[in-house]
Amino acid sequence: MDISQSPGSVLRHPGYLNFAASRVFSSLSFQSVAIAMGWMIYDQTHSALALGLVGFCQFLPMAVLTFVVGHVADRFDRRRIGLACQLIEAVTALVLAVATWQQWLTPAGILAAVTVLGAVVAFERPTMAALLPNIVPASMLQKAVATSTSMMQTALIIGPSLGGLLYGLNPVAPFAMAAVLFAAASFNVISIRMQWSPAKREPVTLASVFAGVSFIRSRPVMLGTISLDLFAVLLGGATALLPMFARDILHAGPWGLGLLRAAPAIGALAMSIVLARRPLETNVGRKMLVAVAVFGVATIVFSLSTNIALSVAALLVVGASDTVSVVVRSSLVQLLTPDEMRGRVSAVNSLFIGTSNQLGEFESGMMAAALGPVATGIVGGLGTIVVVMLWMRLFPDLTKVKTLQG
Repeated sequence: MDISQSPGSVLRHPGYLNFAASRVFSSLSFQSVAIAMGWMIYDQTHSALALGLVGFCQFLPMAVLTFVVGHVADRFDRRRIGLACQLIEAVTALVLAVATWQQWLTPAGILAAVTVLGAVVAFERPTMAALLPNIVPASMLQKAVATSTSMMQTALIIGPSLGGLLYGLNPVAPFAMAAVLFAAASFNVISIRMQWSPAKREPVTLASVFAGVSFIRSRPVMLGTISLDLFAVLLGGATALLPMFARDILHAGPWGLGLLRAAPAIGALAMSIVLARRPLETNVGRKMLVAVAVFGVATIVFSLSTNIALSVAALLVVGASDTVSVVVRSSLVQLLTPDEMRGRVSAVNSLFIGTSNQLGEFESGMMAAALGPVATGIVGGLGTIVVVMLWMRLFPDLTKVKTLQG
């Protein structure tokens, strides 16, 4: 069945609204807490290294727990895993609120909380991603992914702003609000109605734990899709240098930095709404490759721009083109993976995404220290375009993917 022919709105599908609400509440909370903790640790230390450690403490648990996470997600009720994760997040946010109120919170305490949240998110994100195909049929999956992406992008726009506003009013406020929203997320995840029951799970062996890696390696389309996103974002991470561009090149001040930070998410939100209403129906592999190349071109334009309006426009295109890749990758990973493998495959996919985002920021920072932000952005954008051309040769099956039905 063609995706475009799937009846009705995905929001009316049983369980989907609870799923989407759970993800949005959780993302809003995490973004608000992350902004508050970042500001707090910098206020206490005035150290760029401390800010870097915040990102490292988020990434490390994901790298360590990836294979455990996938196996857990494939052996147990994914709703209950999501519930446990969000309850732990709620308790952590509540502890941060009390510690802030009582002025107990030190930089070491902040990093400890970040590590706990990083470990919980390492379980939550791939588990929730693997849960979606149990809620909607394959014919509605692209619309479901695009709709969920639009909601998540909205949370990415609102969350940091809300966290910053609340922190300005009272440092306790963003943590207290996050505790409430994490609790609301947990209520929604356990309320999800699933269309299919989980399959019987295989016994735990070393081979089964690493089966997600083996599964991805054996499927060139999936490996090519995931690795394309990894290298494109890893190389094209000029957005990590936004404070440098805003202050030193665009001379825009703090308001300009806020506008630049919001632009990719706004572009992504707009594109995800378009894809939810008009799903990709033909030649999706080629369209994904073109979108990643456009991502590289837009990164170069942004890097060369000395005009705030042009820079914002380029970042809108960066966010929009990246969303095409995200929707195609997410849909293909779920559609090409049997249910009993989705947790492990989603965990590996999440590791690739975390690596590209967080290590991409680190790579951009190190390169900018040597070459400057403009040259770093240009090299990254050109590198992304080269990766697209190289992947067309290494993974020719990518160009043959016609629909998001595999």
